Amino acid sequence: MLSVLIPVYNYDVTKLVAAIHNQCLESKIDFEIICIDDKSEKFVSENQKITAYNHASYQILNENIGRSAIRNLLAKKAVYENLLFLDADIAPVSTNFISKYISEINETQRVIYGGILYENKKPSSENLLRWIYGKKREALQVSERIKNPSRLALVSNLVIKKEIVCRFPFDESIIKYGYEDLLFFSVLKANHIEIIHVENPVYHLNLETSKVFLAKTKTALENLVFLSDSNKITKDQSKIKASFLLLKKLRLVSFFVFLFKKTEMKIEKNLTSESPSLFLFDLYKLGYYCTLKTI
Repeated sequence: MLSVLIPVYNYDVTKLVAAIHNQCLESKIDFEIICIDDKSEKFVSENQKITAYNHASYQILNENIGRSAIRNLLAKKAVYENLLFLDADIAPVSTNFISKYISEINETQRVIYGGILYENKKPSSENLLRWIYGKKREALQVSERIKNPSRLALVSNLVIKKEIVCRFPFDESIIKYGYEDLLFFSVLKANHIEIIHVENPVYHLNLETSKVFLAKTKTALENLVFLSDSNKITKDQSKIKASFLLLKKLRLVSFFVFLFKKTEMKIEKNLTSESPSLFLFDLYKLGYYCTLKTI
């Protein structure tokens, strides 16, 4: 009835698998938990313990294939029609997490996003940017998410029919971090596949340092430039692209890039400080995107 699919990379996923396995047993459903490791360098011996569970498997790939390809591979290996994609670095908020999804699954609601939360305990100063960004931009109530269902969904906690993923697979040209979720949901929207938002969240546990998050943000923006240049992402799907096109129309791109290069180091200092500004983070992303577009 349910295939739980978890891509793994350098993360201990044993606690997540134990929690999900226990909830599936309590729900008395037919299930499987498939974990595929994208050639990790860490936690391999720990994660091999997953194979001790009935209906659970752990496979290590011989080479790293990337965030999109591994999800397509997981979907292909799934036995059941209903797929639950979970990121490795999450934990269900509710002890009824699985049963809540089971009650939502039917033939019409084919894509269901449950939401994401961040723990209220403030992390150390070096992790603040990721925590603040997550709480303000990702941890949204259903009432907010339904205003833009395709833009405000994430694959980190998603139920979807297997046939949909087979028809509209994740774009494997995206290998590195960034915007694979947005592109996937944009394709679903373009093909009139409704995305249902419910209140069944998970905690995102793995907070990168602010420096690492900035580096990953730059990688994501490089992906966005590629997707934009390939006409895979429109201005309606990306605020950054829309802002860039407005600056271009006003002939202000070069001036904005000049200002960005002058202030880049000062903005980074703020973003890695004890009081990072999301407003400056937005300017930083737009400035870096504009820079990439003028190279």
